[in-house]
Amino acid sequence: MNDDTSTAASAENRRLVAIMFTDIVGFSRQMGTDEARMLRLLDVHNQLIHHAVNAHHGHVIKTIGDAFLVDFPSVVQAVQCAQQIQVQLRTYNADKEPAEQIHVRVGIHLGDIVQKDGDVFGDGINIASRLQGLAEPDTICISHAVYKEIEKKLPLGTVISLGRPQLKNIAQREPVYALLPEPPRGVRQQLQVQRLKFTPWRRTVQTVVAVVFLVGAGLIGRYVFLPAPPGLPFPDKPSIVVLPFANMNRDPEQEYFSDGLTEVLTGDLSKLSSLFVIARNSAFTYKGKAVMVQDVSKELGVRYVLEGSVLKADGQVRITAQLIDATTGYHLWSERYERPFKEIFALQEEIVRKIVLALRVKLTEEEQTRFKRAPTTNLEAYDYYLRGWQLLLRTTKEVNAQARQMFEKALALDPQYAAAYAGLSVTYFMEWFSQWSADPQNVKRAAERAQQAIVLDDTLPGPHATLGLIKLFQKQYEQAAAEAERAIALDPNNAGGYNSLASVLYAVGRSEEAIEAAKKAVHLDPHQWQHFNALGQAYLIAGQYEEAIAAFKSVLTYNPDFWAAHWGLAIIYSESGREEEARAEGAEMLRIMPQFTVEGMKQRASYKDPAVTERFAAALRKAGLK
Repeated sequence: MNDDTSTAASAENRRLVAIMFTDIVGFSRQMGTDEARMLRLLDVHNQLIHHAVNAHHGHVIKTIGDAFLVDFPSVVQAVQCAQQIQVQLRTYNADKEPAEQIHVRVGIHLGDIVQKDGDVFGDGINIASRLQGLAEPDTICISHAVYKEIEKKLPLGTVISLGRPQLKNIAQREPVYALLPEPPRGVRQQLQVQRLKFTPWRRTVQTVVAVVFLVGAGLIGRYVFLPAPPGLPFPDKPSIVVLPFANMNRDPEQEYFSDGLTEVLTGDLSKLSSLFVIARNSAFTYKGKAVMVQDVSKELGVRYVLEGSVLKADGQVRITAQLIDATTGYHLWSERYERPFKEIFALQEEIVRKIVLALRVKLTEEEQTRFKRAPTTNLEAYDYYLRGWQLLLRTTKEVNAQARQMFEKALALDPQYAAAYAGLSVTYFMEWFSQWSADPQNVKRAAERAQQAIVLDDTLPGPHATLGLIKLFQKQYEQAAAEAERAIALDPNNAGGYNSLASVLYAVGRSEEAIEAAKKAVHLDPHQWQHFNALGQAYLIAGQYEEAIAAFKSVLTYNPDFWAAHWGLAIIYSESGREEEARAEGAEMLRIMPQFTVEGMKQRASYKDPAVTERFAAALRKAGLK
């Protein structure tokens, strides 16, 4: 082979990738003292790492004992994977004795790898390995190349600069950063810097120690590069969020079950009038991310956080759950359950009752009765139902159709399954509202399925909220308001019910009441863009344009392709004489929904006063829409 051919072959085997290197802290030492225990923990560790890597599209290059060398298509996926590993291990360790806990170090770098003779080489691998060696237990060390890529793309929590260390056998010095799993604290942070024994780092060490002292003295806040968003005030009753339970199965296809458990626990707690419960949509924005309960508490305005993990296999289910007072970090309650899958409903009830007891919440007689009702006697139907609800978390035409199939399969197995009818109703309503289909019967089907759910179980709030929106678009305003109010009565924390109520109120011109209802929906579900849309619509009707613009732009932060937010902005800019901006929003609407027409909008509009519809139609025409 000539030199040119050899060079070409070498180039073909060289790739620029994100490289992650991990190992278990103290593995070799502990293998010498209790080999059986460490091999058992290694199996748990390996399952967790493989699951996280698969979930983030990584590829395990090789494993060496307890160490993993993994590459990813992007640094975002690599860091998210490492953060997920942190979260799942923190959950796993929560109820374990120190000897049974697993702690890992992670290093991540962006660099070239070269594949040759079935092995991999390159400075990229060496640097990732050296970074892993610098990391403290439960900490991620990243190179400057990684930090530049992710600093504005991911919530990184607490980030500490470690200066420009001299990495062994690496000539060039680059900045290195540590991502910590919790805010800096005196003792913990001093342990962080004790490893930094290189003379050129002395100034960096002094800086970090100084920061530790100031934090401990209460003189400054967290030493972070990315500030946490402003927090919300605590309600006047116990407040809680159920974070997405971690899926401990190796198979990512089992994710629906852990998500479903999170949904069920959230729904059961939400129905208790003496609690304030964050909706599942906002809770799921933290899924797979390394978060600190203190930050979650501040961002959502809740005092208590429930987190845990789920393992479902061989007809058994293992659930670990812990309830934390985020203001103090104190664990109010934690438990580990292992039961036959057929006992899942009793187990869910038991978890909710333990939380209620820990929070010292009193249940009404009606609330106590609700807990004793199993939603279905067919566990296979329940499984399909959970799959359907997981799919509904993603609002696309294709996924909506898949969710419908899951609910239909559940109903084929149990024709009396009220919650499955409720889910089916949502799929038909979404298809009609989003104009994914021209079938005029979809709104009728949505109403019929919601009514079937109510007939079978009138304690379900969801079908009442959906029916409220359907009645609104049918201009049956009194019935719409009654359904929304019924949803709220059944579930005082039902953000969807408040959204429905706000929509009815602004449609009939009661804009100030609509604003208050929409604000309640936003507080209960602060990361759900539909509620910001309801708030924007209410402000639009009230003529409070600046507030409406802010609300609609919040919608677009979460969902840039939601046509109704561009619709609202087009009207506001048009009526404010901001013609260029109005036309830009109109063009965005047509990009997202090319079938939109002003006449079609008038036919679907739900406003009680025809003058409002005509006014908005005129504004949209000025924005270039026909």
